[in-house]
Amino acid sequence: MCIKDIYMEFSRLSENLKSCALLFARLIVAYGFYEPAMMKWSDISAVAQWFGTLGIPLPTLNAYMAATTEITGVVLLTLGLFIRAISIPLIIVMIVAIVTVHLPHGFQAGQNGFEIPLYYMLFLLIFLSHGAGKFSLDRMIFGDKN
Repeated sequence: MCIKDIYMEFSRLSENLKSCALLFARLIVAYGFYEPAMMKWSDISAVAQWFGTLGIPLPTLNAYMAATTEITGVVLLTLGLFIRAISIPLIIVMIVAIVTVHLPHGFQAGQNGFEIPLYYMLFLLIFLSHGAGKFSLDRMIFGDKN
């Protein structure tokens, strides 16, 4: 057996991990959005005030939109439902978070930089391009080509 054959077999076997990796990534990202969403909903007026200090227009409306997007994302990511659709507004939330909060602090997560929101965006782009995987309601409802 040559190197090419070994690698091709390895690639074929690795393909079986794709749906497990997508499931695990979805659950981790959902968990990551859970705390910020619950924090926003616990005191939405304080979040709106904070958004105002950041220069975000219509801070109350945007606070509700961000909190709603995040909590909806938690539910849909966990269930694996409408993954491609929810990834887009969650990416927008991450872009706003990077630009308004994290960018001035640089890259490092330990210094409140944009590292973590960037990773979330990367995962969301993967969900947008690859879907939810086999272990999802998307697959059960819409079939293989969702």
